[in-house]
Amino acid sequence: MNFSIYGTGLMMGLSLIVAIGAQNAFILRQGLRNEHVFAVCLACAVSDAALIVLGVTSLQQIARFMPWLDPVMRYGGAVFLIWYGARSLYSALRSSAALTAAEAKPSSFRQTLATCLALTWLNPHVYLDTVVLLGTISTRYPGEQASFAAGAVTGSFLFFFSLGYGAKRLRPIFSKPSSWRMLETLVAFTMWIIAFKLLGGL
Repeated sequence: MNFSIYGTGLMMGLSLIVAIGAQNAFILRQGLRNEHVFAVCLACAVSDAALIVLGVTSLQQIARFMPWLDPVMRYGGAVFLIWYGARSLYSALRSSAALTAAEAKPSSFRQTLATCLALTWLNPHVYLDTVVLLGTISTRYPGEQASFAAGAVTGSFLFFFSLGYGAKRLRPIFSKPSSWRMLETLVAFTMWIIAFKLLGGL
């Protein structure tokens, strides 16, 4: 295993997944409520791993028959990331929202898992982040895609379980709108840096 490329995959995976969205907000809420945390984190991590492997293996094979697909994916991914970063920065400047723990009655295991899987597999951004973006970036490391994929998968497991089980410690922090603004600003610049790297690979 190439540990340098493994580290690149790890950082890329973490950079993409840290963006706050419906899936991550759901995990945070479950962690704050201490409700089915392990199952939710495992479902998200395994789903991410499957999509990452699919992206790395499928895009590599498709690129052999359609060499024009790689630059198209890079440009498309970069444009999306620039837009996503702008949206995050706009949210940081305009939003006054804060994360609060839901006070509703506990949900059943089946209902919670179904909601988690729906937020994961029915979200088009998940496919763009894992299959398209990480799959496309992995093509920059011919012969070492396995190391890149392993790093990205590790990042998913680390992030989801840290998010789920660390949520209680984050509750005082994310009760303040200013904390969300700082995080959204960080997300915005992270997305722009990744976009710049994608464009630089053309």
